[in-house]
Amino acid sequence: MKRPFLIGVAGGAAVAAGLGGWFWLQPPGADPGMEGGEADGPRALVQVEMPRLSSQAEAGQAVFSENCAQCHGTRADGREGLGPPLIHPIYEPNHHGDYAFLRAARQGVQAHHWRFGDMAPVPGVSTADIASVVRFVREVQRANGIR
Repeated sequence: MKRPFLIGVAGGAAVAAGLGGWFWLQPPGADPGMEGGEADGPRALVQVEMPRLSSQAEAGQAVFSENCAQCHGTRADGREGLGPPLIHPIYEPNHHGDYAFLRAARQGVQAHHWRFGDMAPVPGVSTADIASVVRFVREVQRANGIR
């Protein structure tokens, strides 16, 4: 009677350990098989309403799409497991001023608000490019109630 019980407990423990290990090895934010999971690509972390942009912000959007969107999302809405949303109160001008974006692009950023890891410097973007990206982010922030 004890032997079948122990075999059942050992089998259950093995299944639990296997599932636990599988989940442990998944990348951060991965949700395979679920909407927005790896099968569909990383999902956005916040909903963003896109405003009509000024010409400088449109130029910034193009630079952003080329250099930043892979991690921060096409609307600066973040990407689960990859990078934080910039359309978020943490990045309001009083907390992260415009210079913080220039510094981030030039020097990278040590992770401090989010658990995405450190951000590497962005090579090949000019100060004017970064200024236009800041304009893009700030216009989208304002349109989404972040002042």
